[in-house]
Amino acid sequence: MLLLGSVPCALSTVSAAQSMRDAAAYPARPIRLVVPFPAGASPNDIIGRLIGRQLSESLGQQVIVDNRAGAGGNIGADIVAKAAPDGYTVLIHSTTLTISPNVYRQVPFEITRDFQPITMIAQAPMMLMVHPSIPVNSVKDFIAFARAKPEHLKFGSGGNGTAPHFSGEMLKAMAGIPMSHVPYKGGAPAMSALLGGEVNVYLDTPTATLPFVQQGKLKALAVTTKQRAAFLPDLPTLDEAGVPGYEMRVWYGFFAPAKTPAPIVVKFYKEVAKAVDDPDVKSRLAALGTQRVMSPPEEFEKAFRAEAQKFAKLAKDVGLRPE
Repeated sequence: MLLLGSVPCALSTVSAAQSMRDAAAYPARPIRLVVPFPAGASPNDIIGRLIGRQLSESLGQQVIVDNRAGAGGNIGADIVAKAAPDGYTVLIHSTTLTISPNVYRQVPFEITRDFQPITMIAQAPMMLMVHPSIPVNSVKDFIAFARAKPEHLKFGSGGNGTAPHFSGEMLKAMAGIPMSHVPYKGGAPAMSALLGGEVNVYLDTPTATLPFVQQGKLKALAVTTKQRAAFLPDLPTLDEAGVPGYEMRVWYGFFAPAKTPAPIVVKFYKEVAKAVDDPDVKSRLAALGTQRVMSPPEEFEKAFRAEAQKFAKLAKDVGLRPE
């Protein structure tokens, strides 16, 4: 009986030793970084490529960006959820991952079961932006215009269940205004639609949108956090400008498939931390209106679960139903 009872312990010791050897050799081949949105003006893509280049140099292995867009980021996320848990397939995702289960009736994965959070990378406020053709210059003007022309405003997003979609629905509910939602297959086509006038309202982070605001191609009316943003200090918050209680912040983070060995997860986290601390990466993130926020795997996992619970409640509060 003692011999039989010692087998699991021995197997556990062998498994742990193997994990340590795998981590020591990791990475021994290129890493696939899945971005669940199109290349271009999608914040996940911009941040993923920026950090991926730095990781390629520090790890001595190429980090290959693989854009797998569709279904509000769920197609790319599902690829990672079903990948081998060996550290060679990694996902960069955002707040959207915790929103999707509240918007889609069927999601092909369970977010708190099928992913191993590695680290949060950065966070950013969102901005309420309108096409220059909309004759408003403040949030109060915007609300009055929306109520006066109930069929006129269309807000775009990178797909159902994305942070811009959820933010627009929150704005509709909390401001009591009519707007129709037009989903696209990612932030890049949504931004193109806004610039071209196909839609006339958009809420998204400054990561891909700030240059267009600075060039006067879009009008920013407010930020979505409770505090004003350093990159546009004169821009009011939605909370202070006419939508009391409104608050939305988007974070970005890395995920591995569930059951990825802890030593590999920790090693990847440490390499990302070094990459994000690089002066050039830090300055470029700041220029995009994005704040560096690093957290070790165990902290990110707790925060991720809390975010999932928060958005489940918010979805009910604003009356958002799965489709």
